[in-house]
Amino acid sequence: MHGIPTWEHRDAADFRAAARKDILEHYETVSFQDVKINKIEKQDGEEGRTLFMATDVNGKEWWGRKIVLASGIRDVMPDIEGYEECWYCRGSLSAGVLAIDDCAPSPIAVHLARFALRLADKVVIYTNGNPEVTQEIKEALSKLRPQSKTRKNVSIDDRKIAKLIKGSRKAEVEVVLDDGERRLEGFLAHRPKGELNGQWVEQLGLEKTATGDIKVNPPFNETSVPGVFAGGDAGTMIKVATVALSSGGSIAAGVASSLGAED
Repeated sequence: MHGIPTWEHRDAADFRAAARKDILEHYETVSFQDVKINKIEKQDGEEGRTLFMATDVNGKEWWGRKIVLASGIRDVMPDIEGYEECWYCRGSLSAGVLAIDDCAPSPIAVHLARFALRLADKVVIYTNGNPEVTQEIKEALSKLRPQSKTRKNVSIDDRKIAKLIKGSRKAEVEVVLDDGERRLEGFLAHRPKGELNGQWVEQLGLEKTATGDIKVNPPFNETSVPGVFAGGDAGTMIKVATVALSSGGSIAAGVASSLGAED
């Protein structure tokens, strides 16, 4: 985990276990069920109210007036040999940015390059043989001040990447290009593409954003379907633990308010 006071670089599973323990010790109205949910359906209740029925893997039905989706996402790694073996984070003389998938748009690629420059002297943006992405990033860089740190220290390599090899020192990654050249970078910056866990979007008819997240309405994160809320990584493009935690507080307030308005 990162960014959580007193839990830096600790296992997220330990954090969840401690949170469960605290909740169960202080709130008698809360329980946890470790069971997989296969399907969620919207049902008509009494007096025009909406109910939701969740069916678990054992066929048991769970009924409620509101649904909160906090099932997160799963990382989808780029189809580049060696990518999964190269996760790390440290400073160096040079670094690379992978302008691939969700990181291909020029605003995101340049943003990553600027952050990489905090830890490296030079940054190379690898566009993996995509001419459209290459041109877009070139145009974005050309609009920057000539003497700006980004303009002076960020370059582009438009060749296709054959594979990545984990280096022997800390976060080093050897980038093997399709023409055979090898470039050693102190680290690579990239955010894998994310896919939503579960089939809730299709089952409930939820709207999604352009980036593939569940579309929510601030401040309480209710989705396009009344009574369904979404939080954590599933409901925002900023996928960090602190944002996920804060969304839980907002959703709790929204659910309580919605239930109160119906009673």
